[in-house]
Amino acid sequence: MKLYISDDTERLEEEQLRTFEGYITKLKELIFERDGEYLAPSLRKLFEDSYVNLTYVSREDIKDLNMRIRDIDKETDVLSFPMIEMHEGKLTTGIEDVDMEYDEDGNQVLNVGDIVICPDVAFENANVYGHSAEREIAFLAAHSFLHLIGYDHIEERDEKIMRKHQRKLMKDIGLEIDEDQSELTDHKDEREELVVYPAGSVCKHVGYVALLGRPNVGKSTLINYITGMKVAIVSHKPQTTRTNIRSIYNTEDAQIIFTDTPGVHKPGSRLGEIMVSNSFYSAKNADAVLLIVDGRFKEPGKVELDLLRRCKENNKKVILAINKADEVTKESLLPIIKAYSDQYEFKDIIPISAKDGENVDILLDSLIKLLPEGPRLFDTEYMTDQTEREISAELIREQLLHYTNQEIPHGTTVEIEKFEEKYKEDSTDEYDRDRVVIRAAIICERNSHKGIIIGKNGAMIKRIGTSARIAIERLVGCKVYLDLFVKVREDWKNNEILLKDYGFQQEGDEKDGI
Repeated sequence: MKLYISDDTERLEEEQLRTFEGYITKLKELIFERDGEYLAPSLRKLFEDSYVNLTYVSREDIKDLNMRIRDIDKETDVLSFPMIEMHEGKLTTGIEDVDMEYDEDGNQVLNVGDIVICPDVAFENANVYGHSAEREIAFLAAHSFLHLIGYDHIEERDEKIMRKHQRKLMKDIGLEIDEDQSELTDHKDEREELVVYPAGSVCKHVGYVALLGRPNVGKSTLINYITGMKVAIVSHKPQTTRTNIRSIYNTEDAQIIFTDTPGVHKPGSRLGEIMVSNSFYSAKNADAVLLIVDGRFKEPGKVELDLLRRCKENNKKVILAINKADEVTKESLLPIIKAYSDQYEFKDIIPISAKDGENVDILLDSLIKLLPEGPRLFDTEYMTDQTEREISAELIREQLLHYTNQEIPHGTTVEIEKFEEKYKEDSTDEYDRDRVVIRAAIICERNSHKGIIIGKNGAMIKRIGTSARIAIERLVGCKVYLDLFVKVREDWKNNEILLKDYGFQQEGDEKDGI
């Protein structure tokens, strides 16, 4: 097996790089080329013609990857991206021609996966643990190699196996791990448990808040920050959100049901008409409206003026959130605030950063004050009314948006054909799942788009599937087997029957729309 190592930081010294590479190469040989202790002996021949990419990156790059892939907005020391389906050193699905790539000589090779390490974070951890940088980098490599071939630490039994393998590997390369030191990375965030209040229990403030604004203004980013989980997908491409996604924020005496609406835009298809119509319908029936605008633009445009006109016609209570306030000076916000104040009598105007959470607590307090007393509409355990099946489809589409070019995403959607939960033997806990099996179709409009989505030798759809699987596993808390394929449905965005099949339906009357 070949190992390709690159230093994107361009800050590591040559001697350091050689030392790291020496230990990592030994680990590679122990795991992939020895007696079958970690990798099934029957796979050694297959893995002779394979490769792994290992890249050293900056803090900024690994934070960006961590947010995009795992929805965690913080730096980490290492990320690993398996490219083949394995469990504890054995294949869980067969290797097909689409799994193979070709090297520069035209020979078939297997891409086992990618490892990304941030040296700056690793060196900090080494100082905390009181050991060398070499040992920390080597441990991260061992940990990641094991992830690539299907070892994990989600369940207690799996954690024990992975920990045992890591200790032996580190001992065999002369960098033994202390017995009393915790070495597993990627622990789940510990969250304080919320007291559960059932639906129907009375609280001081409860109601619906509709989020309105242009596409790509930060509505979904704000929802994900407030709920603390991936409810709405986020992309730099416009019109990412297509349906009204309800997310729930709870406190001891309040419940806000946020409706993240599709961005208001000029529709070019029946799908676009439904999206815009549903946005207006959501606002019309909400207890309050949260209008989100981009703080980098100095005055309201036609879209914002139209939204405010409709809010005025329906006598809506509106709070204005000026997003991306962290990217502009405080002085430049004053004329923006005046320009909007001249157009509407807002209940409050609050500059925020949806990405970093700046002033979001103030925004929530202001919204809560607008809502009436009443019974909770959902148990406080709920964070969204979206099912895991629906969120999984959106997570797949998010990776499709990320990896494909500007034209293709607007003509695609994702249909989950199978979502099957497999439970552990003798388990009586309905949440004690062993794995989830998903079969999903990416729907596109043209055969040429299908070819791009699949990619050369299936490389593109495999990368989309791998990234989506990692995100879905974080959502469901267990292993996921994802079978992803592509269907062509010409002009589906204007086909009422197909739109209904894919979950796009008009809410309310046609007059609520355009």
